Amino acid sequence: MSSLTISRSSTFIIFFFLCLITNGLAADFHVKRYGAKANGNSDDSQAIMRAWKDACMSRKASKVVISGGRYVVNSMKFKGPCMAPIHIQMEGRLEAPLNIQHMKSDDNWIIFEYINALTISGKGIFDGRGSLAWKQNQCASSGKCDSLPISLRFYRLNNTIIRGITSTDSKFFHMNLHNCRNMTLQNIIINAPGVSPNTDGIHIGGSSGVTISNARIETGDDCVSIGDGSQQITIEKVTCGPGHGISIGSLGKYKNEKPVSGVIVRNCTIKNTMFGVRIKTWPDSTQGIATNMHFDSIVMNNVGTPILIDQQYCPYGKCRFKIPSRVAISDVRFRNIVGTSTTRVAVKLVCSRGYPCKNVKLSNINLRYIGTNGTAISECSNVKPTISGRVMPPPCTRAFAI
Repeated sequence: MSSLTISRSSTFIIFFFLCLITNGLAADFHVKRYGAKANGNSDDSQAIMRAWKDACMSRKASKVVISGGRYVVNSMKFKGPCMAPIHIQMEGRLEAPLNIQHMKSDDNWIIFEYINALTISGKGIFDGRGSLAWKQNQCASSGKCDSLPISLRFYRLNNTIIRGITSTDSKFFHMNLHNCRNMTLQNIIINAPGVSPNTDGIHIGGSSGVTISNARIETGDDCVSIGDGSQQITIEKVTCGPGHGISIGSLGKYKNEKPVSGVIVRNCTIKNTMFGVRIKTWPDSTQGIATNMHFDSIVMNNVGTPILIDQQYCPYGKCRFKIPSRVAISDVRFRNIVGTSTTRVAVKLVCSRGYPCKNVKLSNINLRYIGTNGTAISECSNVKPTISGRVMPPPCTRAFAI
């Protein structure tokens, strides 16, 4: 655990206990006392919402207790601001409607918004029951995914701790963090089959001071994806795979995107994924900045392309490649990365000819190709990386223009 994570956790704990001393013992709000059946059949949404509203209005630090059992719930919005720090003790299993058409809100299942000092902890499970939605997913053919619900959306939260919970089989993204400040996710589990489309584990956008540690993420898309406006993001001790790896981007698709800076990915294991660590921007993009990004001490096991900068990212094949990306990438370090690649091009740095990558460093890289078509190579365009230590495959084995 990083010192930054410890500092944030300690600050919240001190704040929490000060509230207890000032206001008396924390008040508990058990959802079953509000009528939740937890029998796997009844709709428990309203009972849980009643418990939340009372807890949120409490002037004492409060706890919403979701004890063991199966709670069938529709779309729910846990909305603040609340009067005091609030804790959701999650021990049961929340189950989403199987059919998208039966959900009251078509873009999110569960939302937490406008809350300060929220803790969600326990061994509970958020079950998105996404198997039917995966078959209906039209993202690849149309590029439009707005009708698919995100399992857990966190919006405008400050000083948040999420610990121990599991998200399984989301219909779309598992977790979406947007405009959050000082948020720690620890010891969480995210899982969905590798064939489940667009089930990103954790997407971060417009947020700062986010730490993800000791997580296990198995999914059908990026384990963690970092969008525009994200700053001071730390991802450590995460096991990722199957999925598409850990990604910054995609960037440059929308107007007025804000810079990405201060991203650290370290002490992670990535296995059986399509990619390892990557930065991706669209061709013919809007202007943007991605800077100060460090990938350190990462083990790759059976990974498609372990190290990738892709400034020609175009997943649906409808891009104007003749116009280069306008996202300026700089100050990128890949260090102490070892393991195996399932493609011969183990390191691929495809930068923009209009905005070549600046200050890219490769240090102590040892990636071995496990196929039968030769040894591992690297490809470069519009970048001149700085090399230190032993780097295998040798940098820029193949240089090409785009």
